[in-house]
Amino acid sequence: MPGTRKLGRTTDHRIAMLKGLVTLLLEKGQIETTVTRAKEVSALADKLVTFGKTNNLAARRQALAFITKEDVVRKLFSQIAPIYDSRNGGYTRVLKIGPRRGDGAEMAIIQMVDAEKVYATRDEIKAKNDQKEIKTDKKASKKTKKVEADALEA
Repeated sequence: MPGTRKLGRTTDHRIAMLKGLVTLLLEKGQIETTVTRAKEVSALADKLVTFGKTNNLAARRQALAFITKEDVVRKLFSQIAPIYDSRNGGYTRVLKIGPRRGDGAEMAIIQMVDAEKVYATRDEIKAKNDQKEIKTDKKASKKTKKVEADALEA
């Protein structure tokens, strides 16, 4: 059952932290945190994806009560939940990555399963931005050549 671990925090602090982590997970697709936090976030994110699959006003309001960003709720209901229509649970995965260097806490990566369509990797984003820059550079160079040619004719 989600929310049973205390995580060494007061109730208000714990709930605020979990809301932030769940929002970040749904926004980015994966996050790195401790194993115990990841297990809590996994259960809560699965519950929110189930709300997204329901896709009615009551479910949207419940999601808005927990997720801190409205655009993430829109993304949940329009892009994320439809991916998992045929799946009956297990929307997140927790991968252990070893101890943290500073204090030795066991770290994990929590990520959404089968969400490559929604969440682009940093390399893909960088490649798209590079292509856009190349196109704009070509357009700019054509304009400057045209201006130079017009200047020579005059």
